[in-house]
Amino acid sequence: MWTVFAVLLPPAAYGVWLFGPKALAVILSCIAAAGVTEVVCCLLRGRPHTLADGSAAVTGLLLALTLPPGVHPGAAAVGAAFGIAVAKHVFGGLGYNIFNPALAGRAFLMLAFPVQLTTWDVPGTWRAGADALTGATPLALLRPEGGAAQAALPSLKALFLGTVGGCIGETCVPLLLLGGLLLIALKYVNWRVPTSILGVVAVAAAAFHLASPERFAGSALYHLFAGGLFIGAFFMATDMVTSPVTRGGQWVYGAAIGLVVALIRLIGGYPEGVMFSILLANALVPLIDRLTHPSPFGARAAAPAAGGSRG
Repeated sequence: MWTVFAVLLPPAAYGVWLFGPKALAVILSCIAAAGVTEVVCCLLRGRPHTLADGSAAVTGLLLALTLPPGVHPGAAAVGAAFGIAVAKHVFGGLGYNIFNPALAGRAFLMLAFPVQLTTWDVPGTWRAGADALTGATPLALLRPEGGAAQAALPSLKALFLGTVGGCIGETCVPLLLLGGLLLIALKYVNWRVPTSILGVVAVAAAAFHLASPERFAGSALYHLFAGGLFIGAFFMATDMVTSPVTRGGQWVYGAAIGLVVALIRLIGGYPEGVMFSILLANALVPLIDRLTHPSPFGARAAAPAAGGSRG
């Protein structure tokens, strides 16, 4: 957990550089609220607090990185508290939760504070002395109803480097990719899940773009670099507790997430679908594990019962 926290610090620092002190306030608020809620929940359950395992800190930091920088720190704290108290401890604590706590907290905030969760700051405006300058995200511009606005799509370089409107820490692809590859090298993350997610999104985006370039303006690379796909694929979908344990299940799980992300982005009602797709796949993990459970080596099918009814 602390290794995951450490590799998320560079994207967090980059987000603060892009969006200013308000982003730092959101990050600190989420981490603090997650930690306090963790202690309170453990006390209410009559158990020693588990701050040292780092799970609460990771939940708070992950939630903050998936929030717009303009979210009020108090609202962000409410989301972190919900993620820890409801999505984690109501189910029994670490190791028993069904849904990713950070994404559950974000989903709650999406319902409770929809305007704040859909208002995006333009990077760098705070250094020019402006409080905030808002604008559409690249994925919002890609929507079919975007029309002429698609002419203002940022470049692939801007998407790759994260110098576009979006959440605090989800847009800088190099830092997220390096962190994800480090976790894979350390065997903390299974490579099958992010590979299948990114692969399915790329194939689906390319197919839609080739079928109708006018309606679906974004290329495969555009969809890979835009939004929260990299942070979701490497840091949220790979959560050991809420992802499958079988190898086949990991491929199915990742492919399902990628497919739902692509469908929501391309033909659904929201510009982004990473949060919804991972939470939906979390709910299906027990079924996926059951259906993909391998047979023990050398096992045989059970023989039919001897005898039978006599006429």
